[in-house]
Amino acid sequence: MQDLTLEEAVDFLKKRATVITDTEELPLLEADGRVLAGDVTAPFANPPFDRSPLDGYTFAAVETAGATREKPASLRVVAEECAGAYFDGELKPGEALRLMTGAAIPKGADCVVRQEDVKVEGDTLFVPYELHHHENFCFAGEDIEKGTCVLRDGDRLRAAGIAVLASLGMAKVKVRRLPRIVLACTGDELLQPGEPLQPGRIYNSNLYLFGSRLKEMGFDPNIVGSLPDDVNEAAAVLGKLQPEADIIITTGGVSVGKKDIMHGVVPAMGAERLFWRVNMKPGAPVLTYQKGETLGIALSGNPFAAYATFELIVRPILAQMAGRPDLLMKKREAVLTNAFPKTSRGRRLIRAMYDEGEVSVPGQHASGSLYSAVRANALIDIPGGTGALDPGTRVTVWVNQAERSSG
Repeated sequence: MQDLTLEEAVDFLKKRATVITDTEELPLLEADGRVLAGDVTAPFANPPFDRSPLDGYTFAAVETAGATREKPASLRVVAEECAGAYFDGELKPGEALRLMTGAAIPKGADCVVRQEDVKVEGDTLFVPYELHHHENFCFAGEDIEKGTCVLRDGDRLRAAGIAVLASLGMAKVKVRRLPRIVLACTGDELLQPGEPLQPGRIYNSNLYLFGSRLKEMGFDPNIVGSLPDDVNEAAAVLGKLQPEADIIITTGGVSVGKKDIMHGVVPAMGAERLFWRVNMKPGAPVLTYQKGETLGIALSGNPFAAYATFELIVRPILAQMAGRPDLLMKKREAVLTNAFPKTSRGRRLIRAMYDEGEVSVPGQHASGSLYSAVRANALIDIPGGTGALDPGTRVTVWVNQAERSSG
């Protein structure tokens, strides 16, 4: 297959992509951002006992009936209880217990008075006003009732959810395994940062772009590095990694030049070629393939061309694999605040800065340019056959919600 629309390409790959159902158990502090495997039900009420919301004294509210500043109620303080301690007894009429915030309220007591509101002489407590049944009183199960489903299968774990699990005594949690991702770039011209710059060669920014992007999304890719422009050598490296990979992502080698080796690498790996080229600019020469359950997506070597196709093609596939709908970009309508002077004969994606219904474009749009993407958080989707865009034009925008929400 060749020359698919963007939507056709994504739908086709979704049907081929493996949805990760394998699970693993992780300590809570290692589970942030991971997808929960199975519902979690509270095994007990939380808090597990009636407790005090403040530092003060607890007793039966009826003991303060008619109390005033001139004629305070008096009770005998029989003990003291701090949070973490436990008064294993029952208060009798006329008795009070001093307790601190979070301490359990014992039997025979149904209210708490603030420490700063009362007077104590020896073991006698003077309360200068009436208190009511369950005044300043936190009930057992006030936060979570026993049997409540606190988190559901497929929820993405964040700090509050992890704290809830900790409050229920869970040391570990079952999550879905992360997709096993292999990342590599082709090109004899590529140098690693730190190496001396040589004539005719460039640094491998794509490896850092997509390695960092995958980590931002919560994945842990196997970053292979640069592959030589040799079909057999590249196929040998990827073929060795393929059995343990859910998806292989590469950049470079997908057009029609002498060194566009991925067309040969795919059959050399024994993989099935799926489709080549998507009707979009930049990033049209996308090559996809599959071997076993491993999906391969080979992107352009031009940094922004690869970035656009990664965001709009690879990203939805990773979202499906990982059970992460939060990864999907959101489609919005926006008003263009500056001009885009070029005619778009075919469907064109432009990097852009979106904010509250308005969008602007940087001055540099070339597919090999990376710097203008530094502050971009969106892609403007321009239909084929569109002329130059003036300020005030309403456009369709793919918004990167993750970046917007983190700022």
